[in-house]
Amino acid sequence: MDFEENRRELVENLKERGILTQKKVINAMLKVPREQFIPKSVKSSAYIDTPLSIGSGQTISAPHMNAMMCEILDFKEGDKVLEIGTGSGYHAALCAELVAPEGSKNPGHIYTIERHENLAKKARENLRNLDYDKHISVIIGDGTVGYPKEAPYDKILVTAASPLPIPSPFKEQLKDGGILCIPAGSRQFTQNLYKITKKGDKFKKKRITGVRFVSLIGKHGFNES
Repeated sequence: MDFEENRRELVENLKERGILTQKKVINAMLKVPREQFIPKSVKSSAYIDTPLSIGSGQTISAPHMNAMMCEILDFKEGDKVLEIGTGSGYHAALCAELVAPEGSKNPGHIYTIERHENLAKKARENLRNLDYDKHISVIIGDGTVGYPKEAPYDKILVTAASPLPIPSPFKEQLKDGGILCIPAGSRQFTQNLYKITKKGDKFKKKRITGVRFVSLIGKHGFNES
């Protein structure tokens, strides 16, 4: 398959639909090879705009959702980012292109947490193979507690649906002026994607759209059962 051509076609489709608008996000989507972050059995579907299984009951998000979340977070070069839910590492690679572009004099860094050890190890391998590992740290653990060791963060990205209210660690670990992008709602039914901006000790929450994500499991999330 001509993955590069398929990637260009997907990006053009997302632009036509008004989902991709920021040049820097467009360039990141054109550069990161999604086919390198999915199992061989589904590589032929790499550039179909749909979630795909990556094992352990988890999925890689549909590309339109990756694009939407990147645009919502408005990444800047040098940003320190916390991602909850590494999965296969694809979204972290997109983030790296945005906060630590090639030739950057002030590269940012992504701290990404994955609770499934096998997925975390595979993500590290994927990111290392594509030379993203110098800007991305993959941590195995409970993402619902965040990663206080490196807090505060300019941007926090959550790739699994949390219960409401929003888990307090994410708000506490966000910088003043920072942005949190998170899907939240019920475990089985209604979920919405939110953009939450921190101003001093206040938080402005904006609903973006209805979504459907796997559940955020952990101390401040849903129970595993």
